[in-house]
Amino acid sequence: MTTAITLENLTRRFPDGKNQTEFTAVDALTFTVERGEVFGFLGPNGAGKTTTIRMLAALIAPSAGTATVNGYRLGENNTAIRGSVGILTESPGLYENLSARKNLRFFAELYGVENPAAQIEKYLRQFGLADRGDETVGTFSKGMKQKLALARAMLHEPPILFLDEPTSGLDPSAAKTVRQAIEMLSGAGRTIFLNTHNLNEAERLCDRIGVLNRGKLVALDTPAALRQRLFGQAVAVRLENPTPQLTEQVTQLPFVRRVNLANDTLAVTLADAAAQIPDLVAALVGFGARIRSVAEQTHSLEEVYLSLVEGDE
Repeated sequence: MTTAITLENLTRRFPDGKNQTEFTAVDALTFTVERGEVFGFLGPNGAGKTTTIRMLAALIAPSAGTATVNGYRLGENNTAIRGSVGILTESPGLYENLSARKNLRFFAELYGVENPAAQIEKYLRQFGLADRGDETVGTFSKGMKQKLALARAMLHEPPILFLDEPTSGLDPSAAKTVRQAIEMLSGAGRTIFLNTHNLNEAERLCDRIGVLNRGKLVALDTPAALRQRLFGQAVAVRLENPTPQLTEQVTQLPFVRRVNLANDTLAVTLADAAAQIPDLVAALVGFGARIRSVAEQTHSLEEVYLSLVEGDE
């Protein structure tokens, strides 16, 4: 893979009128996003996610640091950056007195899209809006407006897409359409920078995730690697004869990180479950345990996220 986006100490401050100082919304972000990657950016409200997208799309200038987007340097090639990315904001501005087709026509002309009529029909069909294309956008539901805004972001076939909460407020069917579009675009080699609060969506779509809190990057890795780092790997062992003494014996094993007994199930956290489950089973048998079943447990991305954000706070 080649790098699509590089952030170098990217920082944005805003005036704080109350204290006559500056508030740091984004604090020295440094990381890369690879070409063709779906990169999930997670964090609580006010963490700085939208501000980061606005800087990377060359809509606002950083206070310090810089970035390279699709080979163009922020601050030096802003027009080229804007032409090579698509952006879907959380509250997309559409011309509500114009039809869907006229909205797309307007932006197709701004982007200099070749054969705009064909592109417009392509994306109206893709998002199930072709039959409503001549109706004014003011009559559309929120979900329909969101799909139209995504079509607008994709009209000029940009190699990089910035999506800020693309499924926010959508019904399950519309959200599924958007997720399928993201999967299709990723499969075609597009780079997707995805801001989302939907952790199930991030789990399903993203190759890597970054967790932002109070403007700082607190974690960056694949969901699986973050689970391993934070929790290890848990194994649920159902026993016929669980006892507190057995729990204490298992706790003393050198490869065991954590042990919890609930009813007849012993939850054991290991550093490497695949390699250490046989050793655990052998040790339990040696301690006189009668084992009914052994199954690996998986921590959810929500647990990972809450651990990172709450731990940071």
